[in-house]
Amino acid sequence: MKYLKLIAIEYGIWLYIIACLAWLLFRLFALSMPAWFILIEPLLLAALLVISGSSVAAKISGEEKVKGFWQYEAALAILLSIVMAWVIVEVRPLAFITQGSNTTAILKGLFNPNTEQLVPMLAALVETIYLALLATVLAIPFAFLLSFFAAKNLMFDSLIGRIVYFLIRTISTIFRSIEAIVWAIIFVVWVGIGPFAGMLALWIHSVAALIKLYSEQIENIDPGPVEAIKATGASTLQIWRYAVAPQILAPYLAFTIYRWDINVRMATIVGFVGGGGIGLALYQQQQMLSWRNVGLIIWLIALVVWIMDIFSGYIREKLISN
Repeated sequence: MKYLKLIAIEYGIWLYIIACLAWLLFRLFALSMPAWFILIEPLLLAALLVISGSSVAAKISGEEKVKGFWQYEAALAILLSIVMAWVIVEVRPLAFITQGSNTTAILKGLFNPNTEQLVPMLAALVETIYLALLATVLAIPFAFLLSFFAAKNLMFDSLIGRIVYFLIRTISTIFRSIEAIVWAIIFVVWVGIGPFAGMLALWIHSVAALIKLYSEQIENIDPGPVEAIKATGASTLQIWRYAVAPQILAPYLAFTIYRWDINVRMATIVGFVGGGGIGLALYQQQQMLSWRNVGLIIWLIALVVWIMDIFSGYIREKLISN
């Protein structure tokens, strides 16, 4: 059974390596490998390396005596990954160096912002800040409550608890994996263009993200107080209230402020698809090629992000230290 597991892991690694080689040969030289070779050759290599005790799989599995060839195998996989990324992304250093003149108009606008538009842009910026604030505030109660059900150390005592744990974790992971800009597109269709759609997009993404942060903090608490209160016959809610909550409140506040910091930045992005705020103004000015207005907006965004970063960092440091 042990060797089958090692062979399976090693097969996956060599399947990746040979598939990358086949793709590069086809992409760069129009040479193709037969499918049977791509599927069968990794199995032969995997079996040979596992038997010889020099596989990456053995190193990953914590085997004590692994021969040195695994280092070359790992280096080959990493090198192929970098080459694949370079080719797929179509990196063009020459274009980067020689075509900088295309950005002349943008750079002129960036360093010569149109201050006549300061007042309306400030209004849009304020809208962005409060949009992010409301999304964060509304996400707190949902994330706070659900985080207890998403903590393994609190929910693994019973079958029902495990089911609830996996359900909450799965849903929050799915919602978190869908970027806020996608949620903004959905809510723009749902409730129309404007800051309300942007707020809903940030809210649902914040709930999912905070569930992860909050629940992981619960999983890292000191189990001593939990066991002590549990020994007195306390109910689940009493355990959460008196043993868990006091240990997590300060980190929760730090995570929440950090999330507000993130939401201010993300609010700019969701504005590009109709989520309101200064992001929408930035998109409109960019479409009209009003680069001086774009420059003003960029400087305002940078200023607010800088202030938020310093403020949130200071608050998080004070909360965690206390």
